[in-house]
Amino acid sequence: MSAQFPLGRARELPFWRRPTTLLFLMAAAMPVAFATWSALLNNFVIEVAGFDGSDIGWLHTVREIPGFFAIGVIALIIFMHEQVLALVSLALLGVASALTAEFPGLGGILTITMLSSIGFHYYETVNQSLQLQWLDKLRAPQMLGWLLAAGSGATLVAYLLIVLTWRAFDLSYNLVYMVSGGFTACVAVFCLLAYPRFEAPNPQIKKMILRRRYWLYYALQFMAGARRQIFVVFAGFMMVEKFGFEVHEVTALFMINLVVNMVAAPLMGRAVFRFGERRTLIFEYIGLALVFLAYGGIYLFGWGVVLAATLYVVDHILFSLALALKTYFQKIADPGDIAPTAAVAFTINHIAAVFLPAALGYVWLVSPAAVFGAAAGMAGLSLVLALMIPRHPEPGNETIFARALPAPAQ
Repeated sequence: MSAQFPLGRARELPFWRRPTTLLFLMAAAMPVAFATWSALLNNFVIEVAGFDGSDIGWLHTVREIPGFFAIGVIALIIFMHEQVLALVSLALLGVASALTAEFPGLGGILTITMLSSIGFHYYETVNQSLQLQWLDKLRAPQMLGWLLAAGSGATLVAYLLIVLTWRAFDLSYNLVYMVSGGFTACVAVFCLLAYPRFEAPNPQIKKMILRRRYWLYYALQFMAGARRQIFVVFAGFMMVEKFGFEVHEVTALFMINLVVNMVAAPLMGRAVFRFGERRTLIFEYIGLALVFLAYGGIYLFGWGVVLAATLYVVDHILFSLALALKTYFQKIADPGDIAPTAAVAFTINHIAAVFLPAALGYVWLVSPAAVFGAAAGMAGLSLVLALMIPRHPEPGNETIFARALPAPAQ
């Protein structure tokens, strides 16, 4: 990686070396490893390792521990540039994902999952910080939508290859993990060598901060983490355990989901820009509550696989509206708070993730419907919090209870 380069002069660089291009490259590279790992995971642990609901809960609890310690990013950026940390973390994710099938026992899977999770969560923490620093506030909602679409497009290619080749060439888990993880690691190394270190105009505070005026953002992050864990852990597991999906069928469902999200993500970004964070998050949480209730109905009333697959796609569309949470924070934050608060928020987001999957794994053994009922309740509580977001958030007007600060003197 070459010397530091001021962000304000980025237009002097060739298009392929600009910061937005780097964001798109990283957005495309990360899901190839992570999404492939996720697509094969449920079949891999059931067919190879013989996991049940309790085991998968413990696996995801271990996976989320590094997210809980994402606050460690604050210490690392004292010694390492944020951009470098993001790419090193991305490389770790790729290498660890590539080695997943080499350790098919419970202990081995938990260990390699921990390593890949460190890469994933530290990358996501720093990447979110870089996005909010490098994108201006007017363009951020739409650009975040396009970044989501870029990640969806790259993942779509990976899923399509799995669907077309898994049975046709009798692929092994080891080969697919090696190729997908290796690709992500190679992209990370290329970006380390090809791009300068971009310097944003606002130096970031390199210590942990908790500001009272960000309390609503912290609360929304906590609920988002708790709610999303139930979907990530148990929605895909349900498709394999209850409906007997094979690898190519799970991947085909993921592929359909990706195609829909490639179209929907930019539209979600435009919706946030047009309707504001308050309205879009209210819409998201109402929709998620209904989806989780319907998931529970699949177990209570024996509803079929078509509904389950449809709900899975709708769920992902609604989750893409979570970019409104990023832009809400961008609007209320001091520019120097973005990096440390991204780390703090990521840790808050993962507080419930550390214990919730393991605890609900035991509930799952008794009543899967109760697990999804809990998720619907969390979506309802998130809705209550979203109602506290003002129509025009800004510093001094972070919630409907805050008084806007007087305009600065000219």
